[in-house]
Amino acid sequence: MRWRRCFELRRFRQASWDEPLIKELSRPGRVGNLIPTDSKIRSKYKDPAALIPASVRRDSVNLPELSELQVLRHYNRLSQMNFSVELGMYPLGSCTMKYNPKVSETIAGSDGMKYAHPLQPPETVQGLLSIFYELERALSEVTGMSRFSLSTSAGAQGELAGVLMIRKYLRDHGESGRDEILVPDSAHGTNPASAAMAGFRVVKVPSDENGQVRAKVVEALCTDKTAGMMFTVPNTLGLFESEVAEVSAAVHSAGGLMYYDGANMNALLGRARPGDMGFDVVHLNLHKTFATPHGGGGPGAGPVGVSRKLADYLPVPVVTKGKKGFALDYDLKHSIGPLKGFVGNSAILLRAYVYIRLLGATGLADVSSLAVLAANYLWKSLDPEAFVASHGNELLRKHEAVVSVKSELPGAALSVAKAVLDYGMHAPTVYFPLIVHEALMLEPTESEPVEVLDEYAAALNEIYRKMKGGALGDVPRNTSVGRVDEVKASHPMTLRVHW
Repeated sequence: MRWRRCFELRRFRQASWDEPLIKELSRPGRVGNLIPTDSKIRSKYKDPAALIPASVRRDSVNLPELSELQVLRHYNRLSQMNFSVELGMYPLGSCTMKYNPKVSETIAGSDGMKYAHPLQPPETVQGLLSIFYELERALSEVTGMSRFSLSTSAGAQGELAGVLMIRKYLRDHGESGRDEILVPDSAHGTNPASAAMAGFRVVKVPSDENGQVRAKVVEALCTDKTAGMMFTVPNTLGLFESEVAEVSAAVHSAGGLMYYDGANMNALLGRARPGDMGFDVVHLNLHKTFATPHGGGGPGAGPVGVSRKLADYLPVPVVTKGKKGFALDYDLKHSIGPLKGFVGNSAILLRAYVYIRLLGATGLADVSSLAVLAANYLWKSLDPEAFVASHGNELLRKHEAVVSVKSELPGAALSVAKAVLDYGMHAPTVYFPLIVHEALMLEPTESEPVEVLDEYAAALNEIYRKMKGGALGDVPRNTSVGRVDEVKASHPMTLRVHW
């Protein structure tokens, strides 16, 4: 099988876990650059250091002294210790780690983007502002919202913006006593955190045996204290919430507003719109759904959109179009204010715009169709005796599938995930959602061909057979870093000073 060949190649090219720092490779007098010695060239350029003003020049920068070959080998070895979507499938459930088209990278690296400065006068960046204006309109069409602000830099910040808008809107309408936000038990952890940061009390909404929220349960939890509900559709079990319209109606009847967590929008592109389901606020993770670089700490983009009645509450600036062209508007009447400097992470916004324009309406619909097909194919390729759907086993999944590892061994899901690394593959998300016992969360996205899905399923099935037979052992064994001490990894280190 191909994954075996890939594994063998990866095993021999892995760098050692104790790869030295580049500073430790340094030797006095060793150089990796060539300064021209020709007298004519030297007379033309003189001493390069002389071009730097004496007031800011350092006599010694204490840089490592290495040859060009040493530098090249060092950083190539380090690169082999990393995994990326360009090496293989990255099935982190809920994170939507899909391929980023290189044409988007090329355009984002063009001079018009690279050399733009946020303090430039608007008349000098009309091209970029026009793109951001068109992107806002496209996102509004995709979600069924009236208007978007592009400035928020990630999904969690989009969430915070959303609940802050809900709070301000209610206070402006004499409803300051509404201080509760409903959040399903299957929600992303950022949902209750964002609600709490905005000053709300979080009310947990239980899911039923099929992993879905029922309108009657929501209706019973709604009171005159209800400010709104944060809802993810499809939910983090990969299931479409079949009563989402009824849930929205129940919250609205109680006087609250509906917030849509767009983390799983990859399942709905071109097929369904949150605005048509009754949502008042939406955030989108452009660095997930619209294929821009994701992971490694950012940057991200989490634009937030709203229905017409909340349009003046958006965080500023928003891009406007007038007689004199495009501009950034900081003067929305009821705005919650700025949450990030300037328009947002411009290069990420540009990449997402390119992705949308490349695919168009039909292409975006194909994205969701293929993502749903891949998730269900991978799920059905797993051994049903080993990996069991914990909720709604008869229901088709959307963009991701969550299974429970059937084992009496403690930490079974973690062991399976660690073993996957020995096959030269990336592990799925583990132990989320919290309502699933020994959870593995798989999201292959629309990017992967069927051969890769077959290989991944075969690896998981084989790993389970080894674990059941007691032959799995301490995994991983063939990676740059072996099994990490989970306790030490999750707790801050204590610095001990010996006198």
